[in-house]
Amino acid sequence: MDITNNTILITGGSAGIGFEIAKAFTAAGNKVIITGRDQQRLDEALLQLPGATGFKGDISSEADTEALVAVLLKDFPTLNIVVNNAGQAYKYNIAEPSNAFEKAQDEMLTNYLAVVRLNEKLLPQLKAQSSAAIVNVTSIVALVPGQLTTYSASKAALHSYSQSLRIALERSSGQVKVFELMPPLVNTSFSAIINGHNGIPAAEVATDLITALEKDEYEIHVGNTRYIYELSLSSPEEALTLMNPVA
Repeated sequence: MDITNNTILITGGSAGIGFEIAKAFTAAGNKVIITGRDQQRLDEALLQLPGATGFKGDISSEADTEALVAVLLKDFPTLNIVVNNAGQAYKYNIAEPSNAFEKAQDEMLTNYLAVVRLNEKLLPQLKAQSSAAIVNVTSIVALVPGQLTTYSASKAALHSYSQSLRIALERSSGQVKVFELMPPLVNTSFSAIINGHNGIPAAEVATDLITALEKDEYEIHVGNTRYIYELSLSSPEEALTLMNPVA
């Protein structure tokens, strides 16, 4: 894909991986729209993204999603890339009373179902472009579950959905490509609950995404995700142990 002169939506783009992706795309000469739930953080991010536009909203909210889609259709008719990055995660022990259902419901809605809803609503607009792409941000835990139980399950669902959507769009429209970005542990405030300071810089994830888009590499294994994927095939038990160290 051409990584310049695109109109790009990035959900959860005011911090962490989403913000670094927004920075990379802005620097490459694209029109960028970011979403975020916190207006102050959104404003602070936009100060560092020349020409970018912000939309305050929660992607897990149907009303906010409808409002976002209306804005995109009216003000950004050339939208051709959607990066589904917004996420939710809780760390809890599923073997103990922990309101697991409520946490799981929130994570599955934000990390999986909301992505399905937004993609479905934006596909007509994407199909109208000569070249378009959807980027679903999953994680290494989509392949081997880690310490964040339902987060892992939600990313596994998104991984499966991404593969199915890629096949369906290849057979129907042809011009809408589906990419899956699989980061390992990344040093962001989002990952602080699982010692994210040990992770790779978020800018590295953004760089790998840009490179993969240029080469049309649909499954993007960032950092050590390729090693863990291959380990999961040769020694599933060892991969699980690696991803779930004893505290």
